[in-house]
Amino acid sequence: MIGELDIGGIFLPTLLGIMALAYGLFLVVHALLNRVHFYRLVWHRALFNVALYTVLLGAVDLICRNLMT
Repeated sequence: MIGELDIGGIFLPTLLGIMALAYGLFLVVHALLNRVHFYRLVWHRALFNVALYTVLLGAVDLICRNLMT
């Protein structure tokens, strides 16, 4: 994405905002997966969490790009 977010006169890259939104979504999904004991089925929890965050980041970016056009 091209552009910046202007927050109180401070310019931040758009990707930083998307990453923050994806991280918030990750925390919600992570809590839900913990609650239903999904992580008992996962071989490598840290690797799964990185992959989950990457998928969520890609989904949020795709949604944001479609909303901007």
